Amino acid sequence: MIMLNCMAVNKVLLAKPRGFCAGVEMAIKALSWMVRVFEPPVYCYHEIVHNKIVVDRFSKLGVIFVDDPVEVPSGSPVMLSAHGSAPSVVAKSKEVASISINAVCPLVTKVHHEVKTRSSKGFEIIYVGHHGHDEAIGTTAVAPNSVKLIESIDELEALDIQGPDIALITQTTLATDEWKEIADRAKEIYPEIWSPGKSDLCFATTNRQAAVRELAPLADATVIIGSANSSNTIALAKVAARVSNRPVYRVNTAAELPDNLSGVIAVTAGASAPDELVDEVIAKLAPTDGVEEVHVVDEDEYFPPPRELRDFMRKLTTALTVILDVDHESTSPLEQDARVTASDTLYQLR
Repeated sequence: MIMLNCMAVNKVLLAKPRGFCAGVEMAIKALSWMVRVFEPPVYCYHEIVHNKIVVDRFSKLGVIFVDDPVEVPSGSPVMLSAHGSAPSVVAKSKEVASISINAVCPLVTKVHHEVKTRSSKGFEIIYVGHHGHDEAIGTTAVAPNSVKLIESIDELEALDIQGPDIALITQTTLATDEWKEIADRAKEIYPEIWSPGKSDLCFATTNRQAAVRELAPLADATVIIGSANSSNTIALAKVAARVSNRPVYRVNTAAELPDNLSGVIAVTAGASAPDELVDEVIAKLAPTDGVEEVHVVDEDEYFPPPRELRDFMRKLTTALTVILDVDHESTSPLEQDARVTASDTLYQLR
């Protein structure tokens, strides 16, 4: 049976920024280096990022994703995901692995540091995050006796906290409006509550939400590209639904697009979705009047490869220089890292 495409899309409004954030860029490129340098299998604690296409691509290259570092055979290389890991997981991976690379996003590391510092000072910590999300699991494990995880105003109001020292900290990938509602209510209940001077919300999450907030009201429908287990992707969908009374569709790939879209379609992608998925979606939408990229926020942040990977590659380069008796001006091939995008790297691994 031949399936006809009934879409009549006039124009695509393409959000900028969209797709990979600096933390995801760093993590994907780091794991790409791992699969090039080491014989398979390379192990990864949790999904490197929350995107099925990315995870499947690495799985085909011999990466094995595990939920517990005890699943890693002794002496194997292991990477820890961008979402951040519990201190016990970090320690265990160093114990069992031949090399352990922690690809945690620096913004998540900031939150871990806040939790550790406040708990050491006797604070009770209200952590706003999603139950079961990898980032929330890793963060609450930093100080499990001090942290209370909530994800709604109802859960906030159900807390029984008596101590004078209370801190309010959040998962980096929440929807801005969702976080603000809970934060405002927390300050009403606990007027002296401490919160960071600079928001814990990831700049990339905030920027992508600002873009979709501007585009969704201009479109007949909004398409959000990303996986269902991606917190920032779900946040984008929530924002789009809040600012527009038109349909919002979250899709993993172009194959999941409804076939009755028409008019002007806004398109964006979560921070874990590669460019190739955006290209495929636009190709299927086939707008008769083309694509208009709407530039909302400048974003040029770059996170270098994890320190452990940089150290390892420098040592490897030095050893090869000595063994081959050649001059090598660069201390490491990773010095070219900033010039290469994760989307290009991922595409080359197909």
